[in-house]
Amino acid sequence: MHSIKLVLLVLLVLSFHSQSLSKHHPTIDRLLNRLDSLLPTSSVQESAAKGLLQRLLPTHFHSFEFRIFSKDVCGGTSCFLIENYDDPRRIGPEIRIKGTTGVEIASGLHWYLKYKCNAHVSWDKTGGIQIASVPQPGHLPRLDSKRILIRRPIPWNYYQNVVTSSYSYVWWGWERWEREIDWMALQGINLPLAFTGQEAIWQKVFKRFNITKEDLDDYFGGPAFLAWARMGNLHTWGGPLSKNWLNDQLILQKQILSQMLKLGMTPVLPSFSGNVPSALRKIYPGANITRLDNWNTVDGDSRWCCTYLLNPSDPLFIDIGEAFIKQQPEEYGEITNIYNCDTFNENTPPTSEPEYISSLGAAVYKAMSKGNKNAVWLMQGWLFSSDSKFWKPPQMKVLLHSVPFGKMIVLDLYAEVKPIWNTSAQFYGTPYIWCMLHNFGGNIEMYGALDSISSGPVDARVSKNSTMVGVGMCMEGIEQNPVVYELISEMAFRDEKVDVQKWLKSYARRRYMKENHQIEAAWEILYHTVYNCTDGIADHNTDFIVKLPDWDPSSSVQDESKHTDSYMISTGPYETKRRVLFQDKSSDLPKAHLWYSTKEVIQALKLFLEAGDELSRSLTYRYDMVDLTRQVLSKLANQVYIEAVTAFVKKDIGSLGQLSEKFLELIKDIDVLLASDDNFLLGTWLESAKKLARNGDERKQYEWNARTQVTMWYDSKDVNQSKLHDYANKLWSGLLEDYYLPRARLYFNEMLKSLRDKKKFKVEKWQREWIMMSHKWQQSSSEVYPVKAKGDALAISKHLLLKYFP
Repeated sequence: MHSIKLVLLVLLVLSFHSQSLSKHHPTIDRLLNRLDSLLPTSSVQESAAKGLLQRLLPTHFHSFEFRIFSKDVCGGTSCFLIENYDDPRRIGPEIRIKGTTGVEIASGLHWYLKYKCNAHVSWDKTGGIQIASVPQPGHLPRLDSKRILIRRPIPWNYYQNVVTSSYSYVWWGWERWEREIDWMALQGINLPLAFTGQEAIWQKVFKRFNITKEDLDDYFGGPAFLAWARMGNLHTWGGPLSKNWLNDQLILQKQILSQMLKLGMTPVLPSFSGNVPSALRKIYPGANITRLDNWNTVDGDSRWCCTYLLNPSDPLFIDIGEAFIKQQPEEYGEITNIYNCDTFNENTPPTSEPEYISSLGAAVYKAMSKGNKNAVWLMQGWLFSSDSKFWKPPQMKVLLHSVPFGKMIVLDLYAEVKPIWNTSAQFYGTPYIWCMLHNFGGNIEMYGALDSISSGPVDARVSKNSTMVGVGMCMEGIEQNPVVYELISEMAFRDEKVDVQKWLKSYARRRYMKENHQIEAAWEILYHTVYNCTDGIADHNTDFIVKLPDWDPSSSVQDESKHTDSYMISTGPYETKRRVLFQDKSSDLPKAHLWYSTKEVIQALKLFLEAGDELSRSLTYRYDMVDLTRQVLSKLANQVYIEAVTAFVKKDIGSLGQLSEKFLELIKDIDVLLASDDNFLLGTWLESAKKLARNGDERKQYEWNARTQVTMWYDSKDVNQSKLHDYANKLWSGLLEDYYLPRARLYFNEMLKSLRDKKKFKVEKWQREWIMMSHKWQQSSSEVYPVKAKGDALAISKHLLLKYFP
């Protein structure tokens, strides 16, 4: 009885200290209750959690007992409870985990494996799962106390950006999706975006409005560019979509949604944002349809650009929006009340009059609510950062207040760097989710702001009049920087700020399955350097190997004291205004983003390699070691590039020749390094694209999509390269050797020729040659790239460290 009273007292104290918005607004409680009512039965969720355990730790399937219990036990909020399973016979389960949903049970399992067994769960491409430290069945560690109770201080843990579907998920089949949903559940994610397969739904909806298959061929983008077609940024590019694609993706979406629901997640489905096929203008000539401006095409090419937006004030907007919302439960059943819509994201309204903006917001919500009377609008808050000149306090406030309270949730998308909640009076009282954006384009770059992540969500939650209802991950691409994602996931369960230095020691021990002092020292350095970016600059991977500056080096000045960084801070569309601009209009040398001491990180790499003999069998160690070596060498290449350009400016042909050869050699060496780990291979990306194809035409189209997205990205003409080239750059073996290396060689050859001939650098000639080279590589399908690593990663890394830093 004493232990029961103690638990009740703890629950009472936790409830008293909770700052959750749901404790102050019954509207949020009612929403949570409605969403809970849509979930499967307790037995279904328990069974799904057991299925996850079977896939994660099949040897221990009988070592755990899972049970769903009521939120009442946790003071009305979501939680999990871990306790010893006491059976005098000492057979059967050893640990009992209870949770309010299947996700909570999975979170409890993960918490136990992490903090009692020193196990580690990572994406496959960042080292995978490390469970060798888990004792054999019958010997699992018992809890020191009677139980561990962890309750969520806020209701939701949100996951995904609207473009993650294209940068990371586009070529996934069900097997990969099942592993991702398992990872999501273990991390405690209960509010994931679910955008797969929506084009098949749109086809059925638009058919009712007399839009044909041919009309949609001009509307949908290709597989790797669907995210931007959905947002109305482009059309047709990379398409059309085949019947096979539409059908297969719809089947896949049903599998995804079914598994999410079984585990107790609430999927966020798409809604109508106003983006329509051009044919709708002819069918409904009286409709208020506006043609949007050019979005990053060269010369405003109408084949891909300038899509059409149906004004939310038009009655047709309500009809289409309602039809789309209603079509989804016909396919999936009643599974959610939360819908994403970003109709104003990068689409500025024609007037800033508050009354007009209020009417637009109300119309968007009306379309949702007519389709589902309980609909809640989830909106990315990126527009308030990207177009802050338009979205001033009056405009922002009326948009947020254009729908009833509790019917809109805002994602504070970039809160780890540029939070909006603290400059907008908590989004003017609107519920919001504190989100980490972190990654752009799926780039591979070691980067993070761990201190911000470990404290920001807590500061926001406990602030006066807080309207925070969740923590979220809104990266553009996944499968990188696992340390960042493990920490932010935990913040959905933590009441207090995390001591990052202490947490990192625990993280390293789990990740590499043993304690190692060199590794701890290395992570101490990485914490204060690579993972301590506080300059507010959005662009991280601007390394010159993957983003070779397209500029005229002849225009550079020789006075190095005048050289300054040329940064464009995040003030617009992800893919454009966050980019570092290297233009002829500035005489300064370009500089890649660097926010830490490279000497210190080289020392961290040395410490990492010193631990290699002990840890080399660990896949997680190998991934981190290769990634860190790549990071160090990429920054060295940036320095070499600047020195080469400086030699060109000084007309020092000898130094230019030596430095350009060193830059090219670095590319070759990094390619060899990356080839030694399965997770840095171009072949994996290309083969996964081809694997989805049902015939030769699809195979060719999908491979072109895959090659184009990671290189030129969008259209280019003659000497005018794509405005988005290298945006989704990847440091992958194969891509360095066959794409970045030839491009750099062309560039330096032209520089050398310029000095030998004593003529100005021929910018247009260089542009024409590398654009032609790029097109040829994108369209090639004869080269088959490896999907398995070769070489000894540790030996290669040690060799390269001695070679470049003797």
